[in-house]
Amino acid sequence: MRRLFGVVVAGAILILPAYSQSASAQQAPAAPQKFTLEGDVALWSVAIKADKTADYEQVLAKLKEALTKSEKPEAKQQLAGWRVMRGVKNPSTGDIIYTHIITPVAGADYTIMQNIYDAFPDPMVRQQMYDLYRGAFSQNLGVNSGKVVVDLSK
Repeated sequence: MRRLFGVVVAGAILILPAYSQSASAQQAPAAPQKFTLEGDVALWSVAIKADKTADYEQVLAKLKEALTKSEKPEAKQQLAGWRVMRGVKNPSTGDIIYTHIITPVAGADYTIMQNIYDAFPDPMVRQQMYDLYRGAFSQNLGVNSGKVVVDLSK
């Protein structure tokens, strides 16, 4: 009986660390997923609630401030190649369509809130911007990026 007990304890000593390592590895927080774009140009359209356009534009102003103060080398390139157009009202939803017109920077993260969070570690600022963004956002309409095949201006 003692021998059986010893075998069970030895087996538990060998097996338990494997389970505890996999459990702790599963609990580790995942790194935020990057939103990257490729190609010569990207168009990203979002629907913003009509009565919250000022809030969304405040978030975009904070994004510009975040990229301006960023020490990441790609941030300045993102600033130079990122414009946002306020479009027309979607007749079926009443939302305002904003289209981001972007000259993609390879490997750069275009996640709006992550860029703001990187530049502003203050939890109050982060929460304020998140609340504005979340309150204004209606839906992601789509993104398309690629290579320009014909430039009619040339």
